[in-house]
Amino acid sequence: MVEKLKNYRHGLLLLYFPFYLAAFAYLEKRVPDKLHIINCAIDQYIPFIEVFIIPYLLWFAYIAVAGIYFFFKEKESFCKLMYMGMIGMTIFIVVSYVYPNGLELRPTTFTRDNIFIQLTQMIYSMDTPTNVLPSIHVFNSMAVYFAVKNSPRLKDNKIARRGTFIMTSLIVLSTMFLKQHSVVDVLTALILSCLTYDFIY
Repeated sequence: MVEKLKNYRHGLLLLYFPFYLAAFAYLEKRVPDKLHIINCAIDQYIPFIEVFIIPYLLWFAYIAVAGIYFFFKEKESFCKLMYMGMIGMTIFIVVSYVYPNGLELRPTTFTRDNIFIQLTQMIYSMDTPTNVLPSIHVFNSMAVYFAVKNSPRLKDNKIARRGTFIMTSLIVLSTMFLKQHSVVDVLTALILSCLTYDFIY
């Protein structure tokens, strides 16, 4: 039993999540004196496409499945995935605290009604358009992509590697097509993920 616990002690890294969730909940409820609106000219040319709610919501399963797989199959890859995620999410918390930010991109009315619109409205009601820089959806998706890309067990698995690339790309696009993030948030997350990748791997 003790030996089994030792084999899974890398699971202690999961203790980071209560800290992150508590900090995120605090930031979501905080009313800052000044909210910096994130925006750039390109945002106005990106259309709202509700079908992208599918990859946006699949992000939650995408992160969970990758975490579970690496936890049980590749201890070292799991640790690197966690370290990368922890760095990105901690930077996100710090940035959100010292530089309160938000968006004014979401559509206020919809010209059509379908299941995708309804799901998007549900996300809008649950997730405030604040604390968006850098995009955690984008950063953590990139962390999974890099973990799979560098996985010894998956190096010859073309389906897993290509599937991860496609899924990550769709999630990145979904954040912009759903007006959940500005191009600024996405580019910042991509740059941060590449810098963190060089540090971790």
